[in-house]
Amino acid sequence: FTTSMAPAVAAGALTSIRHLKACEPERKNQQENVAYLKNALANTAIPFLDGGTHIVPIIVGDAKKCKALSDILLTEHGMYAQPINYPTVPMGTERLRLTPSALHTKEMINDLVNALVASWERLEIKRAA
Repeated sequence: FTTSMAPAVAAGALTSIRHLKACEPERKNQQENVAYLKNALANTAIPFLDGGTHIVPIIVGDAKKCKALSDILLTEHGMYAQPINYPTVPMGTERLRLTPSALHTKEMINDLVNALVASWERLEIKRAA
């Protein structure tokens, strides 16, 4: 038994990295999608951390509501947003991890933000100041 990565998976990952290093349009589109998502979230006052990467942590601040939000997004909207809870993050900083890709469209991002807003209100989660 091993937890190491299978050689075929490692080769696929390496090929993907090499491709993305040489493919400017895909990198540019992903960066634009990340900026678009962050701007859309800022306009709704849904709190997120801007760490300067493609990962956009949405701060929920409550483990039960974080899991409930993730469940609502998946079951009612068909969107997967990974909940990150203690001990991965400190208690009170629970979050959803969003990672926009180059293949997401503006419409998809808008649908996500609208689903977040509706679910946020339903769960009575605190908004950013």
